[in-house]
Amino acid sequence: MVSNKEGEETGLQARPAARPRGRPRSFDRETALEKAILAFWERGYEATSVSDLTRVMNIGAPSLYAAFGDKQSLFEEAVRAYDVRYGSFVDRALAEEPTARAAVARMLREAAAEYTDPAHPHGCLVAHAATNCSTPEVEESLRHRRNATIAAVRSRMEADIATGALPSGTDAAALARHAGAMIQGMSQQARDGASREELEALAEIAMANWPRT
Repeated sequence: MVSNKEGEETGLQARPAARPRGRPRSFDRETALEKAILAFWERGYEATSVSDLTRVMNIGAPSLYAAFGDKQSLFEEAVRAYDVRYGSFVDRALAEEPTARAAVARMLREAAAEYTDPAHPHGCLVAHAATNCSTPEVEESLRHRRNATIAAVRSRMEADIATGALPSGTDAAALARHAGAMIQGMSQQARDGASREELEALAEIAMANWPRT
């Protein structure tokens, strides 16, 4: 081996350290995913093209495909992230409130706030993204999520019927559908320009019709 001194005298240079293989990702994945959520939320699944996504995410198509897969795979991940970041108020209300009535009242109040928040697109991504959707798998996935919410509300109502918190003759299926219709209707009205106060007034009317023990 040639010493440092000998290397200087003979003009030999030390070999540079080997670089790690593979090109490092040049964008923050979570930031890009958040931008995809907002794009799908604003435009819906069908109307959001890959070129729209690469523009708002500020990445090239090869990077999008490498990091997220195709458009449908990206959308599915965006919906899961949306549920955690923006849509979890429904699950929290069902888990934390002592009765189904209190849970639904809270869900509607928080929907009024969330669906009109100026920090992001109005309404609910899970409701809006299915508009004019011609991809059966996407349409079915979103339908399943909406129906799962109604089923969770119905289950909570049935538990209250069993304990007497709701009258024994309550139609849990119809009442849960009513709650689902309110949530979905509030989403559309928020997109049409309804204010938080207007949606809160709707929630009050809905709860005034709630069965009493």
